[in-house]
Amino acid sequence: MLESLFRFCCCACLATSVVWSAPPQRAKEPVDYVDPYIGSIGHLLTSTSPSVQYPYGMVRIAPATTARSQDRYFAHDISGFPAGAATLMATTGAPETDLAKCASSFDHDQETATPYYWSAILERYGIEAEATVTGHAAYYRFTFPANAHAHLLLHGGGELEVVGPAAVAGQSGGGGGRGGGGITTYFYAEFSKPLGEYSTWEGATLAHESKLSGANIGLMTDEATTKGERISVRIGISNIGIEQAHKSLQEEIPAWDFDQVKARGRAIWNRELGKIAITGGTEKQRTVFYTALYRSLGRMTDYTEDGRYYSGYDKQVHDAGGHDFYAGDGLWDTYRSMHPLQLILDPKRQQDMVRSYIRMYEQSGWLPSFPTIAADSAVMIGHHSSALIADTYAKGYRDFDVEKAYEGMKKNAMEATMLPWRRGPLTELDRVYQEKGFFPALAKGEKETVREVNPSERRQATGVTLENCYDDWCVAQMAKALDKDDDYAYFMKRAHNYENVFDPRIGFMSAKSADGKWVEGLDPKLGGGQGGRDYFTECNSWIYTFQVPHDVAGLAKLLGGREKLAAKLDALFTEPAPSKYTFLGQFPDMTGLIGMYAQGNEPSFHIPYLYNYCGQPWKTQRHLREIMEIWYTDTPLGICGDEDGGAMSSWYVLTAMGFYPVTPGLPVYVMGSPIFEETRISLEKGKVFTITARNVSAKNKYIQSAVLNGKPLNKPWFEHSDMVNGGTLVLVMGSTPNTAWGSAPEDAPPSMSR
Repeated sequence: MLESLFRFCCCACLATSVVWSAPPQRAKEPVDYVDPYIGSIGHLLTSTSPSVQYPYGMVRIAPATTARSQDRYFAHDISGFPAGAATLMATTGAPETDLAKCASSFDHDQETATPYYWSAILERYGIEAEATVTGHAAYYRFTFPANAHAHLLLHGGGELEVVGPAAVAGQSGGGGGRGGGGITTYFYAEFSKPLGEYSTWEGATLAHESKLSGANIGLMTDEATTKGERISVRIGISNIGIEQAHKSLQEEIPAWDFDQVKARGRAIWNRELGKIAITGGTEKQRTVFYTALYRSLGRMTDYTEDGRYYSGYDKQVHDAGGHDFYAGDGLWDTYRSMHPLQLILDPKRQQDMVRSYIRMYEQSGWLPSFPTIAADSAVMIGHHSSALIADTYAKGYRDFDVEKAYEGMKKNAMEATMLPWRRGPLTELDRVYQEKGFFPALAKGEKETVREVNPSERRQATGVTLENCYDDWCVAQMAKALDKDDDYAYFMKRAHNYENVFDPRIGFMSAKSADGKWVEGLDPKLGGGQGGRDYFTECNSWIYTFQVPHDVAGLAKLLGGREKLAAKLDALFTEPAPSKYTFLGQFPDMTGLIGMYAQGNEPSFHIPYLYNYCGQPWKTQRHLREIMEIWYTDTPLGICGDEDGGAMSSWYVLTAMGFYPVTPGLPVYVMGSPIFEETRISLEKGKVFTITARNVSAKNKYIQSAVLNGKPLNKPWFEHSDMVNGGTLVLVMGSTPNTAWGSAPEDAPPSMSR
């Protein structure tokens, strides 16, 4: 027995020794929380992609798949990897030029997906594929098995040319979206081993050509590999030319050191994500937060040597004094939350962006609402470059030609058509807006006769009125700042045009025909046809009735007072769809439903914050917590709408921190309910703004009291100037609403009519 006890004690001591001598685990850094597969199963329409990229980077890569499903997570076959104007693939065995037939299965459980690095096993071939990036270049590394025939394929449409013993360059022709505006993409690829006896093809014909052109062209290497042999490919990408693609590659990946490039990407992501440091919250909330911040950091752009602007989703202009950056996104999505968030984190970059918009105005004649220079370029609705510029200026960032910016804003407002997905001069419908203060809808039973109307997008008449009168308010703010008094008065009058489409008989925003008569029988829930596009944009009147972000007080007056506004908000969150099956068939963008509130589409984003304007901020706090908990999760189903520009994610980042810019162009943030114990936001010049939420928890979601920069805060909003120089916002949280805090009429955030 003593011997057994001795053995037990020895084993226990040995086990304890092993435990205590184990190396400590590295603490998680911000980038370690990011899961690029969050949102990769769409709730109805599109899903996210696990992109490897730099913050604001031009190059974004993710494996090309053969899946027919729009849900990226369910793609289990990889057919290649992005290479600028081409697709790259690694295979073994018999030669095959059809990339679809080259596809290999892979297993998510054997996959690594991060913002800076991706890897998986191509199971069909036993090849490990790895990828990392820089701002303008992609870097791939393939680890091969022993095989007599190992291949690397470059497949594309356009032009390919072998430009060295281990280098290939090429370009693709421009494509186009709903409104045109295609671009050309160029690449310069270098291989870590000489190409050797490569084969080329054009269509179905194999050859050995050094230069190819056509719709279906490619190049394939063929050589024997030993077990574990690595072959790398590094690729510079540009929208300007092959020479620029080569230059970017030389500058950003000068040596064959994959791990160094990977480590640099990790460090850059930690630097950018680390601008917001959070303490507390659950593991799930931290994962969702940093993944949302990753999605919020949009793309950088390309540049030219002569200062010319090049159209496309990724652009950058180069002047003698430096680079002007322009982020490729559609402003209808992103002016609401993504650009205000980026302005907090990187105001210099946003001023660069505004300068790029001004350059585009000088070269194309229009300030863009969507990044393309074509005269008939596709835009959604509204001229929201005015919101971007006005917001940047109002918050004190003015390192751009303000007069020229205003000139472009005014020209858009006065001379550009408001029609959805159209760019060009005024139409007869725009003249109705200018003369009568509303964009005309078709009368009941009337057929479309205006040739400029996009047949699938239709007029969206009430949505166009509402979004443009907000833009007019933004123009007015700039006019006032520049002492243009007549312009200020004119555009402020137009900023009230929302009143012209509010039908007091039904208590909703409605539609008028050109003669000023209401379109009879408009159903606020189902009216407008597919996506509501006869009258609205992707949503119905329940959502667009609240689309007055610049004048919530005026909206309350239309509804009968702030108590009526609160009641209307209550009804929004409880009004059921007649049938989700039929409703979402008509309104596929209105996902993330809570009653008629649709978190899955951007026009809803500001609505939960409107309780702050009508004396019931605790309801804002309650609804926001519910939305974050239900509709943002750490799974492939974790984003409830189309995250196609960073808007869905930036809403979460701002809301999780506890505030939101209801009215871009007004330097004010409206408060919600933070989920973290402490949030530290790193600002310019080493300043830090800290939000502390004492006693915060899932139950303790209601603000009991607040202190801003050492002084009691009894209103549910604060100014940008309260943040920008650093400071603190201390909130005491509790489990029951404090219905007195922030509820007095004078506590409401500012509005145009107040």
